[in-house]
Amino acid sequence: MMITKNRMVSLSIFLIILPVRIILMSIYILGIESSCDDTSAAVIRDREIISNLIANQEVHRAFGGVVPELASRAHQQNIIPVVEQALDKAKVNKNQLQAIAYTRGPGLLGSLLVGTSFAKSFALSLGIPVIGVDHMEAHILAHFIEEPGIKKEMPAFPFLCLTVSGGHTQIVLVKDYFDFTVVGRTIDDAAGEAFDKAAKILGLPYPGGPLIDKLSHEGNENAFTFPEPVIPGLDYSFSGLKTSFLYFLRDRLKTDPDFAADNKADLAASIQKVIVDVLLKKLVKASQEYGIRDIAIAGGVSANSRLRSALQLKAGELGWRVFIPKFEYCTDNAAMIAIAGHLKYLGGEFGSQGSSVYARSGMRIA
Repeated sequence: MMITKNRMVSLSIFLIILPVRIILMSIYILGIESSCDDTSAAVIRDREIISNLIANQEVHRAFGGVVPELASRAHQQNIIPVVEQALDKAKVNKNQLQAIAYTRGPGLLGSLLVGTSFAKSFALSLGIPVIGVDHMEAHILAHFIEEPGIKKEMPAFPFLCLTVSGGHTQIVLVKDYFDFTVVGRTIDDAAGEAFDKAAKILGLPYPGGPLIDKLSHEGNENAFTFPEPVIPGLDYSFSGLKTSFLYFLRDRLKTDPDFAADNKADLAASIQKVIVDVLLKKLVKASQEYGIRDIAIAGGVSANSRLRSALQLKAGELGWRVFIPKFEYCTDNAAMIAIAGHLKYLGGEFGSQGSSVYARSGMRIA
């Protein structure tokens, strides 16, 4: 068939305009988070989070910690209503979705399997791809979440991110969206575990970290001193600090049975101070070693008020640009999974129906 000159010109214009149309078309992705005890679903339109729902599991309070079997059962009960509410709040029909992002790991395997199975089944029924996301990477990428009508500064590559949660404590060198190197990490317990253990020793319910933070506002952080762990390099250790706190309280209770009750606020403030000081000293050292002044924090413990305020003070002293997520993007949430999924979608990094979950993060270690 002969193509005239006019048709050739029209075809050329069409081919130029076509990619522009594709770029201008909004990308809707559903994010699903189920790594531990919170079931969460979020909808992202391009980089903007337009809904983010979380169903907490109260059943674990009676046991003083997360019970894996109970967590996976609760996820099964919560996941469908949470996803429905996330889509409804976003005013998005399921047929508008271009992909479904979900947490592959790290986390509790039973909990991960619930979210993974739902994401794969839902995507298969809609004929769209799935995108597996690393939970710890997603915590860092939460800094790139946008919200409708809100402008904010974002860290510039490369930057350092202190990622602190219930099970992880890491200093991560971030060179690009998916170029992460762990330059420091805990060799035993995480900072979040130290908070929760101290809370349990003081007789506070689970989860104890936020309660330690709240109680510390009423106490004197210099009332008691606890030894800081001495670990070479940029690594952390919190097991010795937990033991020191336990033995200190045990010895005081021998002579004064009411010591813990009478000094609860001071004890909370004092243990919080040393945990935060340990975290920041290594972060300062990493900043100096790598010559980086864009500093971010992420993970559940990044919601701690003293960590946030101390980080801002360090910023003033050392000329850092500090990036702290909104509270709702610190704890486990699907918005961070959705932004990670969006960035992977743009790069064509799709998962498969045969991909498996994993318990430990695969981030590169220096």
